[in-house]
Amino acid sequence: MKRHFIYLSYNGAAYYGWQVQPNGISVQGTLTKALCTVLRNENIEITGAGRTDTGVHARIMVAHFDAEIENISLEELVKRLNSFLPNDISVQKIVQVKSTAHARFDAISRTYEYRIITSKNVFLNGLAARFSGNFDLKKMNEAAAILLEYNDFTSFSKLHTDAKNNFCTITKAGWEQRGDELVFTITANRFLRNMVRAIVGTLLDVGCGKISLENFRKIIEEKNRCSAGVSVPAEGLYLVGVEYKDDVMIC
Repeated sequence: MKRHFIYLSYNGAAYYGWQVQPNGISVQGTLTKALCTVLRNENIEITGAGRTDTGVHARIMVAHFDAEIENISLEELVKRLNSFLPNDISVQKIVQVKSTAHARFDAISRTYEYRIITSKNVFLNGLAARFSGNFDLKKMNEAAAILLEYNDFTSFSKLHTDAKNNFCTITKAGWEQRGDELVFTITANRFLRNMVRAIVGTLLDVGCGKISLENFRKIIEEKNRCSAGVSVPAEGLYLVGVEYKDDVMIC
């Protein structure tokens, strides 16, 4: 059996997240069904680079699967999958990788974006979160920079998860104005459940003057989820990048 990485994007509005759920439609389940149908193999299993929650989107998700693909090129397989998949899931490419390559465990970094609009925009409905008010982008970036000084993000983690620890290495965090949108970008080696949405909610508290930079630092150091801000809605969150070392891709 040969191992392949599959690169895809999806609008998560209609799904109960990436991971297969017993009572809900998932991206993983929908993709697996399509792949099994196209390859006429009911035993294919797909492992993703991570889990996105209900309603979260992905511009780039990477997953791996094992299969013998015969009498069809990988490019043609992509075309057939896209003709079978619903309009809110799109496969970009499929590449053969080393037999030991793992979409989740070999990922060295992941990047998320959170998109915010501050006025009504019918073209971004469901694709960005709407918050009213004036936000101090400078203060929000100063607070975001503080994140890089720490590695324990218990204050921004969902409670009672199966994570062995709450340590992450953040290498990038910052806000920028893109037209009518405020966009927060964050890169780390790993993320905790609900971490990005909790961070964004707390940074917005900084931006509207509800908490100071000193308080933001204190929130991190307290390692208490109750100290941080609320989690912002899922509709503004996007997985936008997953990075691997070059040797993982060599088959």
